[in-house]
Amino acid sequence: MEIIKNFVDNIHNDDYKSNYEFPVIQGESMVFPGGRKSRSLNGEWNFSADQYDNCLRAKWFLEQDTNDEGRSVPLDYAFDDWDKIEVPGVWNLAKPEYFYYEGPAVYSRRFSLEEENKGRVFLQFGAVSYEARIFLNGTFLGIHKGGSTPFSIEITAHLKAENRLIAVADNTRRKDQIPSENTDWFLYGGIYRGVSLLFVPDVHIKNMRVTLTDRETGAIEVSALIDGNKDLTDKTVTFSIPELGLEETFPVNADGTCNKIVNTDGLSLWSPENPKRYQVSLTLKEKGEVKDEVTDVIGFRTIETRGRKILLNGKQIFLRGVCLHEETEDHGKAVTKEEIREAFQRAKKMNCNFLRLAHYPHTEWASEIADEEGILLWEEIPVYWWIDFSNPQTLNDARNQLSELILRDFNRASVIIWSVGNENPDTDARYHFMKNLAKTAKKKDPSRLISAACLVDSVNLRIADRLESHLDIIGFNEYYGWYDPDYGKLTEILNGSQPEKPVIISEFGADGYQTENKSGKYVRGSEEEQEEIYKRQVELFGKTEYIQGTAPWILYDYRTPKRLGAYQKGYNIKGLVTADRKREKPAFTVMKNFYEEVRKNEGNNKETV
Repeated sequence: MEIIKNFVDNIHNDDYKSNYEFPVIQGESMVFPGGRKSRSLNGEWNFSADQYDNCLRAKWFLEQDTNDEGRSVPLDYAFDDWDKIEVPGVWNLAKPEYFYYEGPAVYSRRFSLEEENKGRVFLQFGAVSYEARIFLNGTFLGIHKGGSTPFSIEITAHLKAENRLIAVADNTRRKDQIPSENTDWFLYGGIYRGVSLLFVPDVHIKNMRVTLTDRETGAIEVSALIDGNKDLTDKTVTFSIPELGLEETFPVNADGTCNKIVNTDGLSLWSPENPKRYQVSLTLKEKGEVKDEVTDVIGFRTIETRGRKILLNGKQIFLRGVCLHEETEDHGKAVTKEEIREAFQRAKKMNCNFLRLAHYPHTEWASEIADEEGILLWEEIPVYWWIDFSNPQTLNDARNQLSELILRDFNRASVIIWSVGNENPDTDARYHFMKNLAKTAKKKDPSRLISAACLVDSVNLRIADRLESHLDIIGFNEYYGWYDPDYGKLTEILNGSQPEKPVIISEFGADGYQTENKSGKYVRGSEEEQEEIYKRQVELFGKTEYIQGTAPWILYDYRTPKRLGAYQKGYNIKGLVTADRKREKPAFTVMKNFYEEVRKNEGNNKETV
């Protein structure tokens, strides 16, 4: 072995990242947060862009200010003197010079452990874009991949009275990631959802899943996983819904699992018209003594398909929707609860009962507020356009993001569809990749519908994709009148297709910018042309029996570096409302009126199947 006498690790080691690839933090480490004792770590953190990745290369996280001889050495960092940045938040909006920055950046903060620690402590992140490497008191805890899903790390053994927490966030676009290198939205960077400490007993309830299995009898399935190093055979759990006078106790199996079907009396079903929710709790006991408890607020409903129909609580429903990105001009992806409510109220004004949350998992607040507001949701992972479908690591990334999303939102009544991709080419590699995801989703959650937003078969002009056999609902993206001006093709597709399953038009639309046009002729990309395209589209939808939902692209204009035309100026301007959320375009009214007619007809013809 060659000995290099002048080797300097932090400048000569090109393989420096191999030290930070394991352990990988995945969904298995997530801990149910509802009703737990927690402490927020939101607020001001120290921050610096680190485009040469020196925190990892030079091991800044060790904070070594002396050498092996005990002599003081100069430092190339100053964690506590760096600029302050707000968490949650995106770095792109913190300073003008960060706006287009992609790459590694370092977040740092100190915190004291004021609480007496008698159990276990987990560090929870809502989302970090895209890779997150976490360090506590100089120890590398692990790497999480996936910029839109939550993750947890146990930190019990590494805690001190005074602690230094460092997160290296890296939103570099890479071929093997989900999403890959090419997207049509702005790839914000940073810790843009909340960070907290979660305090749990040594033996605790790791997760709780509750779902309605029979709407006629009100039967509910309750399942949970108990985590701990002690014998679990003498433990029981008690599930309760106080409003219904329900309390059921059942045993914990030796492997920590527990499952029970409980019957309810007088259960009111959740729906957009009646978003009824119940306080529920699950209590872990040992010989009658309470050891742990979690709580949630849950609505109960069923969702299924029968033939070409979508059934909510056994009744046919048309999904009157619109697509929505997680973005505002003021906060980027770090949207506030107030901004989410504003978007939902705007959708309701348009007579929507449904939103497609594109193209990645939105904040958990979205599904929680949708539960309150009575909005049905399509949630998806960013298997978007082309990715490295033949790469097993990429598939593992996608499956983990899907698993983390399902774990997070399983108890949300509003979520009715898991989507496994958007506008992917129908290749063999893609088919096997997405078939795997569809099966994963159905295995982890058989209570919901599986879909994907597919492209049209442009050769045969049919709704046709091999993936359809693995989907419950076919998503169909089309832009006739815009990217392809020939409406005749859309007519041929809709009339010539004979899908055996319900179809949702998961995207359609056109650019819409405000002009001073006085000629009476449509200007390409104007709001007037957008309005006319919408009128012609909805006329065709109304005549097509198997279309059971529509979701135009998109509710609000939004940032994207891909759109650099004279009127786009860094925005996708297909929104029905301007990016500042102040003005509705004429096409908004077209959809509002269309959905009002659909709602009236649905009210007259609604049937229980």
